[in-house]
Amino acid sequence: MADGNHELRKAGLKVTLPRVKILQMLESSEQHHMSAEDVYKALMEQGDDVGLATVYRVLTQFETAGLVVRHNFDGGHSVFEVARGEHHDHMVDIDAGTIIEFHNDEIEALQKRIAAEYGFELTDHSLVLYVRKKR
Repeated sequence: MADGNHELRKAGLKVTLPRVKILQMLESSEQHHMSAEDVYKALMEQGDDVGLATVYRVLTQFETAGLVVRHNFDGGHSVFEVARGEHHDHMVDIDAGTIIEFHNDEIEALQKRIAAEYGFELTDHSLVLYVRKKR
């Protein structure tokens, strides 16, 4: 819990029990991309009494503070992942709904080259591939 407290303070957030519990849930979950509902359900299963509105509010605060990154993949709902500072892209399995993280140096270089060809410098990007298993 000490690490979570430090991260919250470093982000300028007051250390509260709901914030600590939500941050711990995001950091310890095998599922790296969780919706607010996923976090809420997991907390309820642990016996933690944190309301859904609180989960939404805290996740938004975490996003503003740079502790989490929000993704809006097709399907309409947001998912959150802990901001670890390392860039990666995503593949979404449209049949199973699973999210796969990946990094590819060739794709990264190509995106920079394309931006340069148009007279730009790439400062950030988000790449999401929607995939399905070959049949």
